[in-house]
Amino acid sequence: MVAEDVASDRFGRQIATRFPPEPNGFAHIGHAKSICLNFGIKEEFNGRCNLRFDDTNPFTEDIKYVEAFKQDVEWLGFEWDAELYASDYFETLYDFGELLVTNGKAYVDSQSDEEIREGRGTVTSAGTESPYRNRSVEENLDLLRRMRAGEFPDGAHVLRAKIDMAHPNMVMRDPLLLRIRHAHHYRQGDAWCLYPLYDFAHPLSDAIEGITHSLCTLEFKDNNDIYRWLVHSCGFQRPPEQTEFARLELDYTVLSKRKLLRLVNEKFVSGWDDPRMPTIAGMRRRGVTPEALRAFCETIGVARKPARTELATFEHAVRNDLNMRVPRVMCVTKPLKVVIENYPEGRVEELDASYYPHDVPLTGSRKVPFSRELYIERDDFMENPSKKFYRLAPNREVRLRYGYFITCTGIVKDSSGEISELRCTYDPATRGGDSPDGRKVQGTIHWVSAAQAIDCDLNLYDKLFTIPDPDAVEEGQDFLSVVNPESLVVIERAKVEPSAGGDPIGSRYQFERTGYFVSDPVSQSGRLTFNRTVTLRDSWAKIKEK
Repeated sequence: MVAEDVASDRFGRQIATRFPPEPNGFAHIGHAKSICLNFGIKEEFNGRCNLRFDDTNPFTEDIKYVEAFKQDVEWLGFEWDAELYASDYFETLYDFGELLVTNGKAYVDSQSDEEIREGRGTVTSAGTESPYRNRSVEENLDLLRRMRAGEFPDGAHVLRAKIDMAHPNMVMRDPLLLRIRHAHHYRQGDAWCLYPLYDFAHPLSDAIEGITHSLCTLEFKDNNDIYRWLVHSCGFQRPPEQTEFARLELDYTVLSKRKLLRLVNEKFVSGWDDPRMPTIAGMRRRGVTPEALRAFCETIGVARKPARTELATFEHAVRNDLNMRVPRVMCVTKPLKVVIENYPEGRVEELDASYYPHDVPLTGSRKVPFSRELYIERDDFMENPSKKFYRLAPNREVRLRYGYFITCTGIVKDSSGEISELRCTYDPATRGGDSPDGRKVQGTIHWVSAAQAIDCDLNLYDKLFTIPDPDAVEEGQDFLSVVNPESLVVIERAKVEPSAGGDPIGSRYQFERTGYFVSDPVSQSGRLTFNRTVTLRDSWAKIKEK
């Protein structure tokens, strides 16, 4: 569409888009789709893209949300050509209101909100004209100016477009343009008590800025008629073209700001940047990269037909990105102590370990300390192994990653009968994980040296909801009733190799055989804390197959 408009020089000016969020919450993954689309068109066609805040509701908007949106757009890797605010157009929009009144295309209505609602009619019956619809131009201008001056209380009057109360599109049945709100605006202060509605401010803001392509989601499809009517009625030549696309609907996720706010306010999550939240801030804290998020938006594309996107699609994009960029380290989540009885006491050697596998075009290595006492995963040992268990068991030999072959020779149990320690021997000739005599072992496990390992906590995040479409709960049921009680599992005192201890907060890793993690700035214990970004593979798909 845009390419055709460029070829025909339809607008007679540079291609221009805008990303126009309302600053009443944090940006989420649905906004990321719109950001990538609008700024992507700018980049592809050498155009421009404005960041404009549609801040026309003084009750819900805040500067903290403005700053959060700006940070998120920048984090995604985009630059806006102008930072604009619909509230800066209040004077101009008011002038357009007077212009519409003067031209007989708007009037001041003194009905109550309920009367206006009832007068609109239904989809099968025409609306009823307001008794104030035929006020004279002079009376309307007088009332409108007094509304602006603050003479009337909230709800006393509204400015309505004068279109057609029998129009098949109910949006066109004399829609509201301006309303009285005696409220403090985070940006304009108390300068205004007359606030434009979205359907009035949005199209005219686009037109004022010379936008060529106004891209919005399908819920605004019915608003396209009033969009066109307003920009034409206010005299704009070659006005913007509004085009709708399907909004992002992601499984196990809600994207309604109202619902996200409830999750925050009712303490189901720790805040807007909780790593379980679909906000860009939450995903950033969870370790998702901007490149992964952009790749996801490119994968799902833009369509007119609504469709749900599987969460696995998003996780696949994250894994693909992290797999090619993050270093591998070893972390033991449920430590079980191993004593290598034939290893010299007090000796510590450093083993060579690569940060990246052979199929990743990055290089780098670290030294991993090895000593007599180690920790392995408790799940990597089984006293009475099943047929397909190939890891450590009594009298069985396994390979330690980057290290040696070890064999379990004994088990120590505590007073409750739980295994507390393993006794093993090692083969000094197998350093690096290979045997000079060619013998093979079936299992390779990760480990850390007990004395040098760093204690850490792991936040294991899972789906925030238990059903794919939390918005489609049964009638009378609250969406909060399907919040997943196990969406966060905290593992305390895991053991990570020391190479991860000196890295800056926000560093990402693949914990070998465990998942992708990022170090978190918030710690409840004083220990290093890691958030799981995503598992190594889609375990949910396997569960569904069963």
